[in-house]
Amino acid sequence: MDERVKRVAKMKIEDIEDYSKSINGKIEFDYDISNLNWFNIGGRVKVFFRPESLQELIDFLKVYNNREKIFLLGAGSNTLFTDKSYNGVVIKLGKKFSNISKLNEETIIAGSSALDKTVSQFAKENNIGGLEFLSCIPGSIGGGIRMNAGCFEKEFKDVLLSIQFVNTNGVVSTLPVNEIDFKYRSSNLDKSLIFLSATLKGFKTDKLIIEKEIYNLTSKKKISQPSKIKTGGSTFKNPKDQTKKKVWELIKDSVPIDTKIGDAEISKKHCNFFVNVNKAKFEDMKSLINLVKDKVKEKTGISIETEIVVVE
Repeated sequence: MDERVKRVAKMKIEDIEDYSKSINGKIEFDYDISNLNWFNIGGRVKVFFRPESLQELIDFLKVYNNREKIFLLGAGSNTLFTDKSYNGVVIKLGKKFSNISKLNEETIIAGSSALDKTVSQFAKENNIGGLEFLSCIPGSIGGGIRMNAGCFEKEFKDVLLSIQFVNTNGVVSTLPVNEIDFKYRSSNLDKSLIFLSATLKGFKTDKLIIEKEIYNLTSKKKISQPSKIKTGGSTFKNPKDQTKKKVWELIKDSVPIDTKIGDAEISKKHCNFFVNVNKAKFEDMKSLINLVKDKVKEKTGISIETEIVVVE
């Protein structure tokens, strides 16, 4: 452990504010998290950390590993925060973790905080096809790895070559995709891992072909899914192991479309999207999620699981 880490390790949590003045990253206490997620729901978190370098992140993890629970926040989609105090650390990687570069004519390395749609555009500009579906995923590369995100019959696992991550002890590692057991919207990766980057493989093709595919996919999305509203994205996973029906079909058959609790309601455009129409509380949205889950089970006998991550 170098002198910098030794110095920080001796500090109490209350003293980290002084330490934060010596780094480029941002450390704040009692931080309002509501504006950093798509629902715009959430209270205050005990510690918020936005590192601007890998070394800052490693140092921080070595200090805090055994002190606090840690939640890694990506783009803020698919995340529902409690509006009570969150007694832990929320880490949101800074801009230095959003770099995108071309490794060769078919391969891209993307930082974990890069937006999926930005990576898709980068691939297009470099004549790399196969990543067009990323233009329709509302999140970051790190979040996409975490949940094996996908749409229109393609998933992250289909284009991943390897991932780089750091564990809570501050140890950086690289893992090839063939050593990861990806499943529908999940994997066997430890939930404590913080993803740093992904190596993605496409194929060489003409930019106009890529543009056409992106246009086709985004047009389909605009027709079927709500946008420019306070929603977390798909609320539930498709129960592929129980039925061929999509989860939205089960919801439509089981719950009135005008169902709402407080300011939390079901989107009339796509019933697997739940919306904060004004100032919904955490309990409003959580209660609506649980109500829909129970109604689907009661009507169809099928148990549905949330795709939304609930943080409390």
